[in-house]
This record gives sequence, C-alpha cells and structure tokens, in this order.
Amino acid sequence: MFKSILLPIDLSSEESWRKAAPAAVNIARHENAPLHVVTVVPDIGASMVGVYFEPGFEEKALHDTGERLNEWVGENVPDDIEVHPHVLHGHVYDEIMRAADRLEIDAIVMGSHRPELKDYLLGPNAARVVRHANQSVFVIRGDA
Repeated sequence: MFKSILLPIDLSSEESWRKAAPAAVNIARHENAPLHVVTVVPDIGASMVGVYFEPGFEEKALHDTGERLNEWVGENVPDDIEVHPHVLHGHVYDEIMRAADRLEIDAIVMGSHRPELKDYLLGPNAARVVRHANQSVFVIRGDA
C-alpha cells in the first residue's frame, strides 16, 4: 500500500520522534518500504536576523545537522530498514511537503504535541502538513 515513508524529526526535540519513529519503522518494515528521515534547518539568511550571524553559519549548521542526523539514524533505525537521511533548509512545513512530493512519498508519519491556544491561532507544523500535503499523513501524539 505504501511504497515510501517520510519521517520528519526535530533533532532538538525528542517529543517530535519518540513515538513517531517506532511507528514509521513499523510501517516501513510491514510495507517493505524505504524510510526517508528528514530534519529541517530554518532559513535565517533571508531575515534581518541573518546579518547577526557570521558568514558561512548556515553551511556549518547544515553540515553539523547532517552529522547529527546520521548519528540519530544509526541509533534509532534498525539495520533491516532501508533508510535515507535528508537535511532540508527553509520553513519546516514547506520543506516537509516539498520533500514528500520530490521523493514520491506515499505516507508521512510525524509527531505532534498536545495543541496549545497559540497553535489554534497559528497552526503547528503537523497541522499545516495535514491540511496541505498530497500524501496520507499519520500524526502520532508525543504526549498521548
């Protein structure tokens, strides 16, 4: 049913993957599908904030994030799962949906937290992906 699975994670927040990662691994194993694990480095260069960072900061951040993501994959994805780590750069929800389309993903499995009032007004990344993705989206609550 699913030929490829996308697991977006935030390396700085275990809540984003603690329950979602095992679910994604189980689906990938059951479907014999590759698992694409993505993390997004926010784009700071386009805003006024970007002038406060040293030149080359984003390149270094992307490189360091790639190393951390590879470590995470080694620790959290079993060897019997075909896995492809990807470091993306930009707005989290846009990059998740762009990657899902580019990689021809069939299902996105992502963690979410219990909504707060601000989330109802602004919408968390998971809600935006659910509303706009072309793929099936499984949202796994991190605090459920």
